[in-house]
Amino acid sequence: MNLLQSIRTSISENKNRNAFFINGNSYTYEQLGQSIANIKAALAGLKLSDNQNIGLIINDDLETYASIIALWFEGHSYVPLSLDSPAERNLDVINQADINIVLDSSNKIDFEDIHIIHSSALETATINLAPSNFNKENLAYIFFTSGTTGKPKGVPISFKNLATFCDAFEAMDCKIDNTDRCLQMFELTFDLSVMSYLIPLLKGACIYTIPKEEIKYSYIFELMEDEKLTFALMVPSILHYLRPYFDEIDCPDMKNSLFCGEALPLDVAQEWSNCVPNARIMNVYGPTEHTIFCTELMYKRDDENKAYNGVLSIGKDMRGTTTIIVDQNNDEVAVNVKGELCLSGDQLTNGYWKNPEKNKEAFFNKNGTRFYRTGDLCFKDSEGDIMYSGRIDFQAKIQGFRVELSEVELYAKQGLEKVNAVAVAFNDSLGNTQIGLAIESEESDTSSMLDYMKSKMPPYMIPSSIKFVPTFPLNTNGKIDRKKITTHFTNNI
Repeated sequence: MNLLQSIRTSISENKNRNAFFINGNSYTYEQLGQSIANIKAALAGLKLSDNQNIGLIINDDLETYASIIALWFEGHSYVPLSLDSPAERNLDVINQADINIVLDSSNKIDFEDIHIIHSSALETATINLAPSNFNKENLAYIFFTSGTTGKPKGVPISFKNLATFCDAFEAMDCKIDNTDRCLQMFELTFDLSVMSYLIPLLKGACIYTIPKEEIKYSYIFELMEDEKLTFALMVPSILHYLRPYFDEIDCPDMKNSLFCGEALPLDVAQEWSNCVPNARIMNVYGPTEHTIFCTELMYKRDDENKAYNGVLSIGKDMRGTTTIIVDQNNDEVAVNVKGELCLSGDQLTNGYWKNPEKNKEAFFNKNGTRFYRTGDLCFKDSEGDIMYSGRIDFQAKIQGFRVELSEVELYAKQGLEKVNAVAVAFNDSLGNTQIGLAIESEESDTSSMLDYMKSKMPPYMIPSSIKFVPTFPLNTNGKIDRKKITTHFTNNI
């Protein structure tokens, strides 16, 4: 797929159709094209060298989405920056990615020695959407995720990676056209957002976003019914919030309902299927390192569905992806034997941004093929379907965001000053994953520790529950028994 030419063609052919529905306002493809042209002209006027990383302050408005496409058309990548993250974290990302230009539609930021382009206040330019300096090996974006050392690690994705994903999605036969109304529920620092705006734009469909100040699950409920949405990619935690209202939800217009980012419980999927009686329900899986998602399973309404420990299978490889499950020696395990799920294919990133040490840990070669270690404990059944069994490390998905629990522990310990702390993931009464922090001491005031953690980490990484444990339990190997610590958070639910 010639990704940029396809976007340009879609904008041209659908100029009178709505491209976005943002906070109650509709914007046509013609308006999107004009905004892209304005930003593209501003970038071209700077006479930048090819394939620069440009910072993008994420806002819920047309100019932010137009900025992404304008950057691509000018041969640059975007690096999303959230104003909800601590300034120190954003500056770390800016320094790592060698960013010296930032696009912002809000006029709320001022970074020292950084050139700011205020994308909402640009002069109207002649519409010229011809892509320049395109190379499929160029980067489309870099997403910085939680790192074990407290330093965010960058995942660069090329246009080749992204085009391969789009081709694989096309082969899934999730049909979308310019009559569809598609949900975009994700913050632009989360890679599932890319699929949620890009695939609809390629098809000339309309994208419905979630205003930041709204209660996300409630607003999604209203959008699906009031605007008759036809396509939605969501994280399963949204269903846990919506579950009390399932009896009230009736969305016969929904054609495709996809889930990714977390384990999807089979019983919840079964109940949801009654809310979207005409929809294909898909469980898809994939890490940021392998460009959005790369395995798929179709939920069967009138037949048995494969699951393990109540969690729906993540299915089989999408086109262009190869999955293997290996033991500690990187040898493939037998059918129905658990091991680490590893991925390969043209969706796979070339490696973490300027992080050779992490690359050695996360990637390996087997029989001439390069694989990525996901850290997910899985097994394949006799038919080749992948069953998800949990994590082999201390990583968790919170609201779809990946969190290294060791990073939470790092800043908790720094804030506590020489008091031990363990972060664990647990499921609350709604079935959503939460972060619990156990502190090895008698009960004390934690306000200063929490203030410190909030200055270092985004909101979704802050523990939702804190317990005091006089002495941490140890297992037979003399290590802290995290399973026993987790019971402190689950026994009271």
